Amino acid sequence: ELPVAVYRLLEYSLREELAEQFGKEEQIRLFRNAGFRAGTYFARKYLDSSLELSEFTAQLQRKLEEFKIGVLRIEKFDEDTGRAVLTVSEDADCSGLPLLGETVCNYDEGFLSVILTSYTGKSYTATEVNCWATGDRVCRFRADIDE
Repeated sequence: ELPVAVYRLLEYSLREELAEQFGKEEQIRLFRNAGFRAGTYFARKYLDSSLELSEFTAQLQRKLEEFKIGVLRIEKFDEDTGRAVLTVSEDADCSGLPLLGETVCNYDEGFLSVILTSYTGKSYTATEVNCWATGDRVCRFRADIDE
């Protein structure tokens, strides 16, 4: 198993290099896109989107824990509007980080967006609203269907 410190060395050095070369906004966009790409593969290879919502959610939670990505909890899912609020704790990206003053889980935003998109067939955007790096103890994401 790879120590989380080694993973974070790669992730945060890459974040800094991209921000330095292309600017912060482009670095964020690239990390979201990478998460979207990884989530597409993950959904196709490891998830059964034909399951009912509760079964799909349980499967997703198991897989995220199995791969040590994090512990997912769905706080809300409004089937009428499609709006979801999800939390991820014990995540590889930022759980336990010191206060940085900004959300940093852009990769997870892309990853969760595509997982919801692949399950529902509707295009989603997930946005991190709480993060370890902003002083919270979980990463919380609001996900909405794109207009």
